[in-house]
Amino acid sequence: MSTPVELLSPARNLEYGKAAIIHGADAVYIGAPRFSARANASNTVADIEQLVRFAHLYRSKVYVALNTILYDNEIATAVQLIHQLYEAGIDALIIQDMGLLQCDLPPVPLFASTQTHNHTPEQLTFLEKIGFRRVILARELSLPQIKSIRQQTNIELECFVHGALCVSYSGQCYMSQAIAGRSGNRGVCAQPCRSVYRLLDADGNTIIENEHLLSLKDLNLSGCLTALIGVGVTSFKIEGRLKDLNYVKNITAFYRRCLDAIIENDEHCAKTSSGSVDLKFLPNPYKTFNRGYTRYFINGRKEKVASPQTQKSIGERLGNVTNVETGRPPSLHSFTIDTEATVSNGDGLCWLLPQKGLEGTLVNRVEGKKIFPAKPVQLKLGAEIFRNNDFVFEKTLADNSADRRISVSLELCEHPSGYTLCVEDEDGNRTEYTGQTEKIPAKDVAAARKQIDTQLRKLGNTAFSASRITIPDTFNYFVPAATLNDMRRQLIRQLEDSRIDRYRAKPYERLPVKTKFPAVELDYRGNVANHHAKDFFMQHGVTHVEDAFELQDDHRGKTLMTTRHCIKYQYDMCPVLQRPSAKWKEPLYIRDRHHTYRIEFDCCACEMKINDFVGSVQLTSFKC
Repeated sequence: MSTPVELLSPARNLEYGKAAIIHGADAVYIGAPRFSARANASNTVADIEQLVRFAHLYRSKVYVALNTILYDNEIATAVQLIHQLYEAGIDALIIQDMGLLQCDLPPVPLFASTQTHNHTPEQLTFLEKIGFRRVILARELSLPQIKSIRQQTNIELECFVHGALCVSYSGQCYMSQAIAGRSGNRGVCAQPCRSVYRLLDADGNTIIENEHLLSLKDLNLSGCLTALIGVGVTSFKIEGRLKDLNYVKNITAFYRRCLDAIIENDEHCAKTSSGSVDLKFLPNPYKTFNRGYTRYFINGRKEKVASPQTQKSIGERLGNVTNVETGRPPSLHSFTIDTEATVSNGDGLCWLLPQKGLEGTLVNRVEGKKIFPAKPVQLKLGAEIFRNNDFVFEKTLADNSADRRISVSLELCEHPSGYTLCVEDEDGNRTEYTGQTEKIPAKDVAAARKQIDTQLRKLGNTAFSASRITIPDTFNYFVPAATLNDMRRQLIRQLEDSRIDRYRAKPYERLPVKTKFPAVELDYRGNVANHHAKDFFMQHGVTHVEDAFELQDDHRGKTLMTTRHCIKYQYDMCPVLQRPSAKWKEPLYIRDRHHTYRIEFDCCACEMKINDFVGSVQLTSFKC
C-alpha cells in the first residue's frame, strides 16, 4: 500500500491559492472570513468556494483555518460560519478552540492546529480519541520524537517544512497580548519576537547590546523530507499566508520538485493530486524572502537558530567584496564581488554590519564585474554580500511561470447521427459527447485525419493536455474545424464538471471515544476563553480550568513565552553543551525600549522562558 505524500501550501486569498495549485500543491490552507490565526489573511466564503472548485479539478484539497480561541459571544457565529464552509465543499477545518467540539458541527474533518501545542504522544493520542483526523505537529519536534508519536498513534501527521518560525511553542506565546493587547491566539500578533533587545545580567551589566535576541532564522527542511516520511509524516506544510505571491510560487515549485524526486524513486510513496507541473523557471528558496535557513531541532540541538543581526530577509549569498572604488561624482562609486552569479540592474544587495544590522542598496548598473550602487555605500574589502531581490527572477515569476496539466486520451468515433468524442483522464474518469452533424466523406483521408488530430489537441486554455488521440482506421470523414472545436469544448466542460463533482469531500463522521485529558489541571496556557471549552475539558477529567491569558487583567508571575531557542546557547554561554568563557550573574534579563523581562532557563527540559515584566522598583538597579 502506498503512503500518500501531500504538499500543503499557503493561500492568502483566491489568487494565491490558485497559483499554489498550478505550481504543484496537493492542498492549500486558507483563512476563514473570521477567526483565523492570520487575521490579515481572511477570505469570503464565496472566494473559498471558487478555490474549492478549482482545487478539486486537480484533486487538490482546500483546508480552512478557523484556529483562534473564541469568546462566548463568538461561538454561534463561528458555528454558523463552519456550516457555510462545509456547504462550500471544503476538505477539512483547522481549529484550536475545543469549545467547538461541544457544538453542532457539520461532518467536516477536523485538523488540530499547531496552536494546540501538539508535542507529546499523550496530547496526540487524546486528540485522536476525541475525533480529530489530523494534527499539525509542533515545529520544535525532532525526528525521534515524531517517530515515537507515530508509533503510539494512528492520526495523520502534518509537519511544517519551510518558512518563518515562531520563537515560542505555538499557542504558548502571550508576549504580544501582554505588551500591546494583541493576542497571537486571536490572530493579531504584534511580533515582539522580531524586536531589538538588550541582554542584561542580574546587576544590570550589558552582555549583548541591541540585537534581535528572539528573532529566528527561517525553517528549511527540504533535505529532511525522506527522513520525515520515514517517521510517519504524510503532509508537508509551507508557512506563508502573509508572504507575497512570488514566494508562494517559488517555494511551492521547489518542494514539488523535491517530493516528486522522492516519489519517483520510492514505489511506496504516492502523490495525492493530479496533473504534471511544467515550470518556466528554476525554483530556488534562497531567492525568496528568508532570514537565513535552519533545520531548527529536527536533528536535536545541533545549530544556532537565531538571526540576531536582522529580522529582515537577507536572500542568497553572492560572495565577498574584492575591490572598492570611490568615484567622483558619487555615481561612479563601484565595488566588485567574487561571485559566479549574474548581477542585474534593479537587483537589491545587502550586507550585515556590527551594531548597525542590515544595510543595502539597489543596483543602478553593472559594467562587467563592476557594480554601481544606486547610492554611495561604505563597504570594506571582504564584506559578505547577499542579494535579497533578484530583479530578473522576480520578473520571471510575475509572468506565467508554470502550467499544470492533467493528461487525457481522446477518441473520435462515428455515430449514426454524427460523431462521438470520448475522453479518459489520467485518473480513469470517462465521459463522451455526441455531436449531431452531416457526415462528409474525406477527399484526402490522410489530410482529414491530420486535421482532426491537430484540432483535438488544442487544449491550451484548459487544465488538460492530450497524451493520445485515437481515430479508428475505418474513420474516413472530413470534419470541419468548427465542429471539432465545439465538440472538444463541450466534452472538456463535461469532464471538468465530472471531476469536480466526483471529488467532493465525503462527510466525515467524528466518533469520539470517552477519554481523559493528559492533565487534571489547566492554567492560562490551556487557552480556554469560553464556557464551551471549559465544559469540554471538565467532561474529560480536568478538575480546574483557569481563564485564558486574554481574559485576565493581572499577568504578574506568568510566563509570557516558552521556547526551545536558548540565548545562552546562541551566545556560547550554555553550561551543558558549551564551555562558557565568562559567567554572568543570574537571573538574566532582556530589555526593549519599554519593558524588562526576566529569563528563566530550564536546562533539564532544554527550554527558555520569558517571564512577566520586571517592576519599576527593580528597574532602578539597571544601568540602562
